[in-house]
Amino acid sequence: MAMDKECMLLLPSVCALLADSNKPLPDDTSLEKLLDRLTELSEAVEGVSLPESCPCLLDFLSAVTHNTTCDPSILSFALKLGGLMAATEDGFTAVQERSTLDLSFKVQHWQDAGLWEDPCVRIGWIHGFRRMLLHPKALCFFVLSDSTKPLLQLQRDASLFVASAASQLLAHILLTYQETLHEEDGSTESQYTHVIQQTTDYMKASLPPKDRTQIAPSLQVLQLLAMILNRAGPPLRDQLLQAVASSLEDVVEVGYSQLTPALMDIIMSVYSSNKDEGAPHHAVSRLLSAMLNANKAADFLHAAAAFLHGGHHDPVNTTLAVKVLLMPLHVCIHNSLLATVSAGDEHHVLMAAQLKSKSAFVSLICVSLRNAPQIALMPPDVLPCPPASIVLAVVSLLRACSGHHSSGCSDEAFRCLLASGKVQKCALEVLASLSGSPGANNTMKSVFEVLIQYMKNPDWDPTVLHKSYKAFIQWMNICTSFPQQLREDLMTTVQKRVCDPRWEVRDSSVELLGQLAGVLALKSEDLPSTSTPLLRAALQDPESYVRASVIAALARTLAPSWQQGAAPHQGQADLVRRLLDILSEDTEGFARRAVVRYFISWFSSSPSSSPLLLDSVRCVLSLGSVDLDWEVKVHTLELAELLLDSVLSGRPGYGENGVGRSYEPACALHTRTNGPDATLDAALGFLVDQGVISALLRCLVDCDRPVGLKASRLLISIRDTVCPLLADAGDERTAMATCVSCVLPEEIRKMLERTPGDQDGDHRVGVCQVLTSLDLDQRSVLLSQSSDHVHNSFLSLLQDIMSARAAHSHTDAGQEVVVDCY
Repeated sequence: MAMDKECMLLLPSVCALLADSNKPLPDDTSLEKLLDRLTELSEAVEGVSLPESCPCLLDFLSAVTHNTTCDPSILSFALKLGGLMAATEDGFTAVQERSTLDLSFKVQHWQDAGLWEDPCVRIGWIHGFRRMLLHPKALCFFVLSDSTKPLLQLQRDASLFVASAASQLLAHILLTYQETLHEEDGSTESQYTHVIQQTTDYMKASLPPKDRTQIAPSLQVLQLLAMILNRAGPPLRDQLLQAVASSLEDVVEVGYSQLTPALMDIIMSVYSSNKDEGAPHHAVSRLLSAMLNANKAADFLHAAAAFLHGGHHDPVNTTLAVKVLLMPLHVCIHNSLLATVSAGDEHHVLMAAQLKSKSAFVSLICVSLRNAPQIALMPPDVLPCPPASIVLAVVSLLRACSGHHSSGCSDEAFRCLLASGKVQKCALEVLASLSGSPGANNTMKSVFEVLIQYMKNPDWDPTVLHKSYKAFIQWMNICTSFPQQLREDLMTTVQKRVCDPRWEVRDSSVELLGQLAGVLALKSEDLPSTSTPLLRAALQDPESYVRASVIAALARTLAPSWQQGAAPHQGQADLVRRLLDILSEDTEGFARRAVVRYFISWFSSSPSSSPLLLDSVRCVLSLGSVDLDWEVKVHTLELAELLLDSVLSGRPGYGENGVGRSYEPACALHTRTNGPDATLDAALGFLVDQGVISALLRCLVDCDRPVGLKASRLLISIRDTVCPLLADAGDERTAMATCVSCVLPEEIRKMLERTPGDQDGDHRVGVCQVLTSLDLDQRSVLLSQSSDHVHNSFLSLLQDIMSARAAHSHTDAGQEVVVDCY
């Protein structure tokens, strides 16, 4: 963008006003918006710096720097602006020649004026340097002005925003200049080395924490180090690691658990940045080993989890991490997961000690469980047991939670596991994931037994039952058949759960039937015959969430018969009537949305139309396009789009009376003959009769933007596909043959009345005449813009700042000033 003449004339006045003010603007975002505009300008005008194109900005910066009575928000803006103007070498020189750069970024200057205590000024100083530090001159200025010291002090600032910005700036300096250092001269390298040295000295002085009061500063240093190492190249990465390696090991030795995540972030950062360079730095491998052998169970377990989650492999540490993560399961059930581990193993002793606290051990067992699926997929040389043993361990854990005290489970472990909803939910999620592990088929009997047991228990939390259902479906995916006994047990259980007083349980139960229908369809098996009547009865459920889930389940249950083209029977006709009643009468949008999606699924699955389907679609389009719920209307338009695509692409089964005829694709009609034949005219007539055109025109003027946007795009598609063929043919009779006068919404009629051209008194117009008379393209562009889109300009911003300041100066204290700053 380039600044126009009016802005160039007004900007000096705005700068002068801001420089003379000792009060903030009533709208504190206007300065940020002005800075954004100036940033856009500096990036757009290539080869021209801001000081050169807008010299009034230099005057403003000089005035504010010397005026210590300015409001801190304006001082902050000036510092950010100074950094922006000095972001290029030419701009840097221009600002420095005015002798304002040294004073602007001199911390002592603001401290003497008593302004450094305001976080706005500190943030401005940081952001100003962040914008400036893009070239060697800026780095030299930063070092020679001794700014590294205050920047390091700001790492521990009382304001979290200031401390975070300071960390970002320090990381920016180290990472930006490491990439260009080899292109620069020796003096730049010397300045850069100076920053690195001061940074590492600061890090070593902060690590490890001397006591608990020093944990927060140490944590900040660790987070900063992880941020830098994540992007650092070999020279910088090696310098940092060499400097702080022993300090990091001391942090592990101190044993503050709050620092474990940050330590693992450092390790993972190095592993990630080093993945293409072979083995990781030896200091990091040694640090990881120390973490995996920490003297607290929670620490070494979380360290192992973070390492495996990173997806890295270390010949020394991967096997140890797997052992550590399986230890809680091993301690719980005493199975053969870790057959070679003795009771005297240090990890075993530390983990067993956690059984004294139920909450602590439950947290650790959940960490172990969440990593079990990944462990089960690891190479055999890493695993201490077959993957099937991990599955059976989870099954045993679920049985213990439900009250089955096996001989392998100690009294302490049983006490921790009994009725623990947290362990149950976690174990069920993990069991679902383990269905894809090697050897899972061999454990299927035990898995289904425990899942059916969980489904039968009416006292479990609804979430536990829901996760039991999800696990059941996952294991059904790998089941080669659906044994009769399993069918009977499942249906008996689900019939009871569908009548549960808790709506969440009823909802999960009907969802299960729909999901099971999809799984069995892939195996060419059918659901038990009792499932469909059960679902139809559940349509009367008083909870709308359940009704919606029932409708979705019915769609999945009936999908196989639709795909086979089976003729609808009386029961299906009754179901359709019930669904249309829900669409027209249900007070909740969830169920009405589900009805429209049901017909979308039916229409998509059916190879040919039937009178029942077409009549239903016509009714759905009529009802759905005037629904109060915008999502219902959007789904209705999706159904209209399917019908439209089917007609215009020549899908079989859509013709007169709805059956027994197909249309040629519209594009073929023009090439096959010299002009469009009656088939296209009949296709348009069919779309009108089915209510497609009517639904689209209604939705075009809908108050919900997504609805109007989709309708406009579909109407444009019809216009661009059909109307050119009719126009090329020069057949006006065909263009006017399809009368849509009876379906035009009132708003559309009024639009057409305002359209130049003769109109018949009864508004008998054709589809193409309507579509070409409406400005669909312009409407689509407007609807594509976000709902908060408003016109804004640089000039309007400058005018708002001027008027706001004028209003503010004539306003009594305490009276609010309303500013409309775009």
